[in-house]
Amino acid sequence: MEKKINFLEELEKALNISINDKELINTALTHSSYANGKKGVKFNERMEFLGDSVLQLCISEYLFLIYKNKSEGELTKKRALIVCENSLHEVAKKWNIGKYIKMSKGEEITGGRERISILANCVEAIIAAIYIDSGYEKTKRFIIDNFKDIIEKAIKNEIVLDYKTNLQEIVQQNGDIHIQYILIKYEGPPHRRKFYTKVCVDNNILGSGVGYTKKESEQNAAHNALKKLKIEHGCDKKEIDIDGK
Repeated sequence: MEKKINFLEELEKALNISINDKELINTALTHSSYANGKKGVKFNERMEFLGDSVLQLCISEYLFLIYKNKSEGELTKKRALIVCENSLHEVAKKWNIGKYIKMSKGEEITGGRERISILANCVEAIIAAIYIDSGYEKTKRFIIDNFKDIIEKAIKNEIVLDYKTNLQEIVQQNGDIHIQYILIKYEGPPHRRKFYTKVCVDNNILGSGVGYTKKESEQNAAHNALKKLKIEHGCDKKEIDIDGK
């Protein structure tokens, strides 16, 4: 019992918040795989549902009040970027939430502690726990404090949902250039396979990435390429000479 309390205290310190009902945060951290076959063990799927709604409302209110010159359409697009799975994943990584999630051994072996969807869902469940425990105003402050950087990136159009598409649009400003994603290697057992991919134009390597699926490794390679191009050219929307001429 002492170990569990210390575990939750450590998380609360990482979140910079105190929750009165410890069972709420415990449920928020419990993946369905852990509860499977265990009678009476609650898991976080219902809390994800509530947390998603609370997050949407808080971000909607904040954008509405702060960015008075933006239209309904603009606000909708910005909100979608802020509450998307990738943004929630960024918040989860900042909290190092993967280490606290309770999941089955099988889920953990297959990369569950690093899986984007699991981490993003857990963030929503934690938001629900805070909301149930402490009410709307405290939850709103918590959300705005923790999503401040993401909100700023969304307003500046610095959040990309599909790195491969974004890279293609930038590279093809100079014409119809073919981008190729090449699987360099993969390693590890079938249940924990890691893929290594490079993205190339002609014989030039633009970037590389690693992921637990081919799709994820390709997106990470494109993301890596975009970061390099932005550093080298100052802006990812300027014309880029791929051959370096």
